[in-house]
Amino acid sequence: MSVEQIDKIDFISTTDEEKVELTISDHLEWDEENNHILVLQNKINAYLDYIQNGQILEVYPNLKNKDIIISLMMKYNPNEKALAFLNHCDEFMETLDLAFKWKTV
Repeated sequence: MSVEQIDKIDFISTTDEEKVELTISDHLEWDEENNHILVLQNKINAYLDYIQNGQILEVYPNLKNKDIIISLMMKYNPNEKALAFLNHCDEFMETLDLAFKWKTV
């Protein structure tokens, strides 16, 4: 699974704190940053749709009332424009009572 497969949830797990973590696996380099951001935005929007339309609870009803984290695991360090986008995503997720985090692995 990858960031380019918009119709798939890459990974879903629970944390030690009993939160639900939906992970995006991003293997793309940032050399074509505008395209990369667009791909990532589409993937994040697909995750939000999965959460907001209740599909996550249809598949995993035991996750009802759990806090949700969207986690982005990147192969490459984000550049300045990408960091601005990721910070914007973080702020937006807070308005939806969701958490957003990212990490380069």
